[in-house]
Amino acid sequence: MSQTPIVTRFAPSPTGALHIGGARTALFNWLYARGRGGKFLLRIEDTDQTRSTPENRQAILDGLTWLGLDWDGDPTSQHANAARHAEVANKMLADGSAYKCFATQEEIETFREDARANKTSTLYRSPWRDTATADHPDLPFVVRVKAPREGSTTLHDEVQGDVTWANDQLDDMILLRSDGSPVYMLAVVVDDHDMGVTHVIRGDDHLANAFRQNLIYDAMSWNKPVLAHIPLIFGPDGKKLSKRHGATGAAEYQAMGYPAAGMRNYLARLGWSHGDDEFFSDSQARDWFDLSGVGKSPARFDTKKLENICGQQNAVAKDAALLHELQNYLAATKADALTATQKAGLLSAMYCLKERAKTFPDLIEKAHFILTNRPLDRDEKARALLTDVSRSILLELTPQLQNVSWDRDALEGVVSELAARHDTKLGKLAGPLRAALAGRSVSPSVFDMMLVLGRDETCARLTESTA
Repeated sequence: MSQTPIVTRFAPSPTGALHIGGARTALFNWLYARGRGGKFLLRIEDTDQTRSTPENRQAILDGLTWLGLDWDGDPTSQHANAARHAEVANKMLADGSAYKCFATQEEIETFREDARANKTSTLYRSPWRDTATADHPDLPFVVRVKAPREGSTTLHDEVQGDVTWANDQLDDMILLRSDGSPVYMLAVVVDDHDMGVTHVIRGDDHLANAFRQNLIYDAMSWNKPVLAHIPLIFGPDGKKLSKRHGATGAAEYQAMGYPAAGMRNYLARLGWSHGDDEFFSDSQARDWFDLSGVGKSPARFDTKKLENICGQQNAVAKDAALLHELQNYLAATKADALTATQKAGLLSAMYCLKERAKTFPDLIEKAHFILTNRPLDRDEKARALLTDVSRSILLELTPQLQNVSWDRDALEGVVSELAARHDTKLGKLAGPLRAALAGRSVSPSVFDMMLVLGRDETCARLTESTA
C-alpha cells in the first residue's frame, strides 16, 4: 500500500512583514516536504481583514521568494474560504457538537469580574450549552464548540513528545461570531483538512491552540495531521527575538546584503541539528532534515554565526548565481543598476571577490576597482600610500608591464624583481599598487586585480597614480 504523500503548509498572517521566526518555520516546512517528494503549500491567513493588507501579503511573498522557498500551486486566502468554514460550524451545530450561545458581552464580562473577585476560574461556562432549541430566544448568538468538561486529552507531538491537557481547562471556544463570520481557530482546521495537510509544523506558541483545534477534528471525525511544535527564536539575551535585538524581518536581512543561501543554512541550524554539521548545501539540508533533529529549547540568534555561514556560502556559490543575487540586492535597496560592462567585470572577477565576503556590501567594497572609472577617487588611506618614493617605483614598473606575459607567475616575477632591486619586500610594494589600481586600501590581491583589469587598464591606472 502506498504511503500518503507529505503535504506541509506555511500559513502567515499578512498583518506585518515576514518575521525571521516565520521564515524559519517556512524553511522547516519546505525542507520536510521537499526532502520527501511532497508538497509545500502557502496559505495567507487573512481572516483579520482590518489588519491584513495587500502590501503585507506581497512582502511575505517577496520574503519567501528571496529565501528561495518555492511553494506548490497558488497561495490561498483563508478569508476567501469563509463560507466553507461556516458550513463546517453549522454541521457541528446540527450534529450536537456545537451550540448556540445567546450570552451578551456584558453578561460574559460580569461573569469574569465575579470570578476574579472570588478567585475562581475566569473560563466562561455558557448557560446555553444544554438549552433545548425550543427555548432559544430570537436574539443574536454565537456558535460555540462543546468541549469535554472532565478527564484529559493527550496529543503526540514530534518535537514536544506526549503533551497532556486537562479538559476542564478547555473553553467552549467560539466557532462563528454573532455576524456569522468564522473565527481563525475554526478556519485553520478546516483549511488544513481541505488542503490535505499531513504535517503541521509551527512555533510552539501554538501548542495550546492544538488542543482547542483538536475538538474540531474530533467532532468532524477527520484524520489528524502529525504535529510538530518547534521552539521559538530568542535573542542573545535569552529573550524572545524582537526589535530590541536589531533586525527581525526577512526583508531587513535582504536589505543588509545577506545571501539567501547563507540565511537558509543558518536558519536551518536554529533549533535543528544534524550531528555537528554547521555548513551544508541545500540538497544536504533536504536530505538530512527530520523532525527528530529538532530540539525543545529555544534557539538563540547569533549575527556573527550568521555572517560566518554567509561567508562560507558565498565562497562556494556559482559566480553567475552570486551576480544575479547581487543585482537583486541592488534592486531591493534601490541602488543604481549595474551596467553591462560592470556585470562582465564582476563576473570575471567573482573568483577573487567572493572569498571572505560575508555580505553583498562586503563584496561591493572589494569590487570597487571594477565598478569605478578613471580618474579614480582614491580614499585617504590609499592617497597616503602613494608617497613620492612609492610612486617613483610604480613609474618604473609601468613600462615593464607593457611586454610581460599577462599571467600570474609572470606578473609576480616582475613585481618581486622590482621590489628586490629597491631592497624592499613584495608586501611593501603591494600597498601602493593596491592604492593605484583600486583607490582603496582593501581589495583583492594586486595580481588578481591586474588579471581582471587587463594590461591596458592596469598600465593606465599606474600612469594616472604617478602623474
